[in-house]
Amino acid sequence: MNEGKSALYLAASWALWPALFAAGLIGAGWAFHTEAPLLWFNVVYLTIVAAIAGFERLMPYEQEWLKHDGETFNDIAHTLLTKGGVQLAAAIGASAPIAIATVVQPAVTSPTSIWPDHWPVAFQVVLGLIIAELGLYVAHRAAHEFLSLWRFHALHHSVERLWVVNTGRFHVVDSLFKIALSQIPLYLLGAPLPVFLWTSAVTAFIGLLTHCNIDVRTGPLDWIFSTPRLHRWHHSRVLAEGNTNYGENLVLWDQIFGTYFNPARRPPVEIGISGRVAEGFLAQLVQPFSSKGFRQILGRKPPSLKGHPASGASRQARYDPHASPELE
Repeated sequence: MNEGKSALYLAASWALWPALFAAGLIGAGWAFHTEAPLLWFNVVYLTIVAAIAGFERLMPYEQEWLKHDGETFNDIAHTLLTKGGVQLAAAIGASAPIAIATVVQPAVTSPTSIWPDHWPVAFQVVLGLIIAELGLYVAHRAAHEFLSLWRFHALHHSVERLWVVNTGRFHVVDSLFKIALSQIPLYLLGAPLPVFLWTSAVTAFIGLLTHCNIDVRTGPLDWIFSTPRLHRWHHSRVLAEGNTNYGENLVLWDQIFGTYFNPARRPPVEIGISGRVAEGFLAQLVQPFSSKGFRQILGRKPPSLKGHPASGASRQARYDPHASPELE
């Protein structure tokens, strides 16, 4: 895979992921100490988005993913809606949890007082990440294993290319479910505001990087973080490959529960689902709520075709949301 690559290109491919991640966190740290932390955090966030978009053109992982897919408006619209407010594009995707924590956390009194607030802030943030990550892992895995949740999560997997703009392409119900499972435990444990801010910042920048179409090499980082390589496997159409790597930031819980997947070969380029997601932003929002839309997402035949030989595999579809056997 390194044939024909210059030494500068290879050095950049190894340096870019940690450099962009570090730049985002350094910028976030500066923003959190200003009088308008959300505003300046979004400035930093959009700066990282722009940098990633530029490197996607300079060093694309997959040339095919540079082609327009007609979903850019929908990607941005879902990002704006699911991550809240009137802020710009992908910046919203990161700042919603931060905004919620800034408003809610100081007003909530924890029923317990077991949070180790005497620890250094860095250690508290690591603990917060591990706890929040468990909630994210459970929510993400459940969205793949329960059709009642997959109907919303399928929107994210319906993309046929990975790039920085569709990082926040989530149905609002899917996003609220993940935020609840990841943040409520921290509220209940009495985590202080800086823990919420930093865990949200880490989630924001890792989220951008997992979806980036940049030819980065992450090596041993794959054992710790959710990297682009791991997330490309997660978007595979093949059940055994796609129902893995549920970690949003860390892969600790994937390692513990046996869903970590990182074979030596190149991740697939053809991604997506076998069902059909509606065209248009509003149609995609309402589709999961109707029985017809649910069947379309799953790739199931309408009731009038129940006698069709391909319509008797609903039990298998329960475990294979990416590739409903009823489309086979």
